Amino acid sequence: MKPIAAWLAGAALAAIWTTAGLAQDVIFLSTQLRPVEEATKVRQVILKGVGPVTYAVEEPSPFQTRMDAETQAGKRTISLVGALHGELQPLVNSKGLSPVDDLSAKAKERGVPDALMALGKLGGEQQMYIPWMQATYIMAAHKSALAHLPAGADVNTLTYDQLKAWAKAVQEKTGKRALGFPAGPKGLMARFFQGYLYPSYTGGVVSTFKSADAEAMWTAFKDLWQHVNPNSTSYDFMQEPLMAGEVLIAFDHVARLKEALNAAPNDFVTFPAPAGPKGRGFMPVIAGLGIPPGAPNRAAAAGLIEHLLKPETQVAMARELGFFPVVKAELPSDLPGGVKLLVEGVAKTQTAKDALPSLLPVGLGAKGGEFNKVYMDTFQRIVLRGEAPRAALDAQAATLAAIITETKAPCWAPDKASNGPCPIN
Repeated sequence: MKPIAAWLAGAALAAIWTTAGLAQDVIFLSTQLRPVEEATKVRQVILKGVGPVTYAVEEPSPFQTRMDAETQAGKRTISLVGALHGELQPLVNSKGLSPVDDLSAKAKERGVPDALMALGKLGGEQQMYIPWMQATYIMAAHKSALAHLPAGADVNTLTYDQLKAWAKAVQEKTGKRALGFPAGPKGLMARFFQGYLYPSYTGGVVSTFKSADAEAMWTAFKDLWQHVNPNSTSYDFMQEPLMAGEVLIAFDHVARLKEALNAAPNDFVTFPAPAGPKGRGFMPVIAGLGIPPGAPNRAAAAGLIEHLLKPETQVAMARELGFFPVVKAELPSDLPGGVKLLVEGVAKTQTAKDALPSLLPVGLGAKGGEFNKVYMDTFQRIVLRGEAPRAALDAQAATLAAIITETKAPCWAPDKASNGPCPIN
């Protein structure tokens, strides 16, 4: 995957695609940009003047259920879907997506990288979705915390041991536990475990779930947690506690850090999550746009895809929502300082010499929520309740195995490819 800095470089293309098809009404169903503030910006800013578009949002599980129900009923109401790569994959098997090869050439002309277009084929020969936007998770810190970095540590190449030493030093100097994670009911803490901690310590996510490396990892993370703000279990978005000064160091999705960085860009720095023994795990988040078979307004859906991939629309997504372009787009000089910080943090993450990409879960369908719960339950048992790591891992591995067996989900990166359901070794 090319570094985001390269993808963002270059002048915006002058050619504007036609949106004539948008004269018709189109229902656009998305698993992304669901929070009220984000959905409002999509409707009022991103889709402004585009035509009669109904932007509807669903959680991943109801999204899959709704798409399957329409397929089985043979009556389609949705013309366009927007979802993560791993949420679109199951729609291929359930016949919920139709090929969009006719839109591929225009997407490539816009500068969508070949690597992302290849992902949009979902393992087949035909283009099943067009890349829409990308994001990831990074860390941010108030500059005042930098004075307490351990000797010899570089904030851009931290290890988990150094993060612990840093958080401990900040606690000793300030009297408060100033490291924060989004471990609240609607936070994205499960992605930290799946995309960052597990790959960094074990080199995998599923196959290594109960390994000796995983046991050592949970022991180390429990030790780190004594320096984490205890309110983390109620944090859904880290931008609020950062702005309030409750935490000085935080991990979260870029879109959930944006408001704090925009409010005081000169007060913060952004940097990659730490590295462990196996590398610097990180999770690239790729969202795509697909058209269901029998879409009532396919021309409108195609026109909407064209609009969403305009360079100016992609820049507006970065400015307003903290998701970054998949096309070549020149970032304007008046871009908010916080967004510039996010771009820097993402670039540092993707270009790290020890970067270890971890895809979002693939092939789980409606079981995605249960999959996430396995990791959160393991965290609660070991870190919050003090249960022995080995006992908790063995018990949770059985639940994980049942999910993988039922869905027949094969391994995804960084786990080694499997023939059939991903094994838990």
